[in-house]
Amino acid sequence: MSFFKKLKSRLTRSSSQLEQGLEDIVAENAAEEEATASPSDPEATHPQASETVNLPDPTFPAPGYVPAPVTEPVQDKNAQIAKAPLDVEPAPARPDPSPKKPGLLGRIFGAEPTVDAPRRVLDDAMLESLEELLITSDMGVDTALRVTANLAEGRMGRKLSVPEIKGLLAAEIARIMEPVAKPLPIYPKKPQVVLVVGVNGSGKTTTIGKLASQFRAAGKQVVIAAGDTFRAAAVEQLQVWGERAGVPVLTAPEGSDPASLAFDAMKKAEEDGADLLMIDTAGRLQNRADLMEELAKIVRVIRKRDPSAPHNTILVLDATTGQNALQQVDVFRKISDVSGLVMTKLDGTAKGGVLVALADRFGLPIHAIGVGEQIDDLAPFDPEEFAQALVGLER
Repeated sequence: MSFFKKLKSRLTRSSSQLEQGLEDIVAENAAEEEATASPSDPEATHPQASETVNLPDPTFPAPGYVPAPVTEPVQDKNAQIAKAPLDVEPAPARPDPSPKKPGLLGRIFGAEPTVDAPRRVLDDAMLESLEELLITSDMGVDTALRVTANLAEGRMGRKLSVPEIKGLLAAEIARIMEPVAKPLPIYPKKPQVVLVVGVNGSGKTTTIGKLASQFRAAGKQVVIAAGDTFRAAAVEQLQVWGERAGVPVLTAPEGSDPASLAFDAMKKAEEDGADLLMIDTAGRLQNRADLMEELAKIVRVIRKRDPSAPHNTILVLDATTGQNALQQVDVFRKISDVSGLVMTKLDGTAKGGVLVALADRFGLPIHAIGVGEQIDDLAPFDPEEFAQALVGLER
C-alpha cells in the first residue's frame, strides 16, 4: 500500500469531519433555494381557466360569388420531388471522433463532479460556515480566515459543488504547506548531531527508532543515545529498534545526568566515525520550567564538544493535542532552537488541520509525518498528498 493510501485511510476522522461539514453546508442552502423556488400560493401552481371569448361570426360570401378555379402548378419533369421532412430516414448516428475533454478539476483530480451534484452560491454566509468548519478541524482562526479568503478570491457569486470546494481547499492547503515540506538536511559534518525533543507521550522514542532505521537503510552510520535516563521503558524501546536496524544504542544507568550521557555519546560517535548521532531526551511539559532548564543544559554541554551542535533539533508533536501544539512549538523554540518538526499520530485524531496552522504560523520545516507504529508508517511530508487526504480527495 502506498503511503498516500495509508494516509488517506487513516486520516478518515479528519477528512470525514470536513466532508460531512461541506455536504451539510451545501445541502442546507440547496434546500433553502428549493423552498424559495416553490410557490406558496396553490393558485400559482393551478391557474384558473381563462374567461370565454366570443369570436365574431365568419363572413359569408356575397350572393353570386363564384370562386376562382384552382390550377395545378406545372411540374418540371427533370426536377426531383422533395420529400417531406418526416419521409426522410435519419442518418445513423456516428461516434464523435474527438473524446470529450474533462474539466479543470477532472484533469487535476481525475474526476469531475456529477451534473446533478448539489451546488451552493459562494456568498458571505457560506464563507462564514466554511470558516467555522475549518476552525473545528483545528486549523486555527487566522489560518481558517486566510484559507477561505483565498478560496473566495474571484469566485464570489459562483455556484460550487462539494467536490469543487474540496478541490479548492486542497489546492489552498497545499499552497500554504509547500514551503515547509523539507526532508531532514544531511551535512558533511561528522557526527551530525540530531537532538529530538517533545512532551511526554508525543512519540519521540519511536520516531528516533524509525528515522535511525531508515538512515541506516540509506547507507548512513548511525548512533543512538538513550537520553531519557529516567524512563527504563524508553531505553528498552530504543534498544529494540537498535537491534532491528543494526544501530548501536548508548545508555547510562537509570537516573543519570542526560547532559553527561549526551557528551559521552558525542565522543563515542566521533571515535566510530558515525555520520549521525541521534539523542533522545525525556519528555517534558512546556510549562515545567525546571525540565525545560534541564533541556537547555543538554544543549550547553553538547556545544562544549562542538560549538555548532546540535545541527538539527527536531520537535516531535502529537497530532491529537490539537491547538496545544502551537504553544509547544513556541516554548521549545526558545529553549532548544527547534529546526524542524515531525508530526505523529495523525491516524488517531480529527484534528489534522493543526499541521496547516503550524505551517502557516511558524514556517518551520516539516520533515516527516507518522500514521502508525510500523517503520513504514513514518514518511517524508508531501503537502499535496496531505492536503488531498485531509479533505478526502482521491489522488
